[in-house]
Amino acid sequence: MAKAEITIPLDIPDVRVLQTSLNARGEIIITIESTKAGTQCRKCGKWIAKLHGRDAWVLIRHLPAFGRPSYLRYRPNRYQCQDCEGHPTTTQNLEWHDANSPHSFSYDNHILMQLVNSTVEDVSLKEGLSYESMAGAMERRIEGSVDWSGIAEIEILGLDEIALKKGHRDYVTLVTGRLRNGEIMILGVLSGHEKAEVIEFLRLIPLRIIQTIQTVCCDLWEAYTEAAREELPNARIVADRFHVAKHYREAADQVRKHELHHLKKALSKEEYEKLNGSYRAFRKNAEDLNQEERKAVRRFFKHSPSSKQAYLLREQLTAIFNKNLSKKQAQSKIRGWIQKVQNSGLHCFDNFLKLLTRWGEEITNYFIQRENSGFVEGFNNKVKILKRRCYGIFNLKHLFQRIYLDLHGYRLFAATTIYG
Repeated sequence: MAKAEITIPLDIPDVRVLQTSLNARGEIIITIESTKAGTQCRKCGKWIAKLHGRDAWVLIRHLPAFGRPSYLRYRPNRYQCQDCEGHPTTTQNLEWHDANSPHSFSYDNHILMQLVNSTVEDVSLKEGLSYESMAGAMERRIEGSVDWSGIAEIEILGLDEIALKKGHRDYVTLVTGRLRNGEIMILGVLSGHEKAEVIEFLRLIPLRIIQTIQTVCCDLWEAYTEAAREELPNARIVADRFHVAKHYREAADQVRKHELHHLKKALSKEEYEKLNGSYRAFRKNAEDLNQEERKAVRRFFKHSPSSKQAYLLREQLTAIFNKNLSKKQAQSKIRGWIQKVQNSGLHCFDNFLKLLTRWGEEITNYFIQRENSGFVEGFNNKVKILKRRCYGIFNLKHLFQRIYLDLHGYRLFAATTIYG
């Protein structure tokens, strides 16, 4: 019985399919030839059409077909210039392939689309590619630094640190921006988180853009706030709400840890095991607890009134940040909360109270325009997701490209033509 032949259409300009076959690994090999007549001379730039022969066979990865990897196999045409001295030859330039790439443009786009909101490890395993191959696709299709000419104005500038390794070592700084239309862009990845490095970057931003920056959103790292005050004197500095929340939530959690350590010794094994589940429930907001979790925290609070007190104080401060308050109203509410903490007799919040004293202005700046924009929540939620996904990437250029891809990949590569 004769084997059925399958014709695979290629949405690539100026090529003819000569043969389609399967190799020993079950991969599809599509042999093609260019039907484009001529190319530009590499020396004079003129169009040349005198065919001088063909280069060696080239095999490049292309889009998968029928669940199988596929490759394009072809011999690049060479053309000779009749005008240049020595009549040099030039390999034909193709719209769908860079001569130095092992992939077609469409396969690079395919890889990058899969990388959006995913990890290098997942896509690498799925496609059978090395990290170097993935990085190569980003190098070819994504710039390694911001193009200031494409930015008219930046409404919010974000400065946020990320540790590239466990144990909070090798900090780098992510510089992000929110444009007036709400789009978030990665502007830079700095090799550290010191003041001098931040100032050096801020001085690269064109003056026309500097003048449009209204807000700087950052954590309470003095290097960031000082650099922002010096280089962006007209911008309002806003403390990252989630960084602030981390401080007071961890303070409350200290009580839980101390109390559980004590209860493990004071209670019978049977009674202590009934407290299982209180850890996860304690860390959640009260409004997010399900019925079982509510029971778990109530059991725990029965044995630990101080943990209940710390939990309620934590929830009360979160409620203040969740309300549409003016800055003045928020300052008043926070002063009331501080009084409750001082009256409680708890000392777990002592360091956080010092933080409020030192950074009160920046923290309560959060409430300016809070009721109609919610800009800090959206801005920092996006950055938090990016930070988690980029953990473990040590090449700063690759880190920039990876973040850029997550922010703009669908718009850039979903709508591109199959050949570039």
